[in-house]
Amino acid sequence: MIFEYTDAFVTLAAVDIETLINFYTQMLGQQPKPHIPNVYAEFHLPGLRLGIFKPRNSEREEFNNSSQSGMSLCLEVSSLEDAIAHFTALGYPPPGQIISASHGREIYAYDPAGNRLILHESKNGG
Repeated sequence: MIFEYTDAFVTLAAVDIETLINFYTQMLGQQPKPHIPNVYAEFHLPGLRLGIFKPRNSEREEFNNSSQSGMSLCLEVSSLEDAIAHFTALGYPPPGQIISASHGREIYAYDPAGNRLILHESKNGG
């Protein structure tokens, strides 16, 4: 390998970026740092940086169908019921039912841009 990777993080594109930033600010209970209004915001979670950016006008077509992406942001939670209540209070209740799997329980939720979030509670309780 000619180079080495120094970091990796997840980014979400949103034309209505401030709505998405507001959602993640409320959902995560933290202010983004850095935050360039209407351009970029970044949230820091244990083991993950989440960036949200507004695509340039010339790039918007590429991101129009982001809700059809196969990628999901999986968030480990200590209590699935508390997470569901939190998303419901934010106005984005998970539309489906809790799924039981060998690794624990989970439910799908969606942010205002339609990005899939997997709320997962491990069998060990988080």
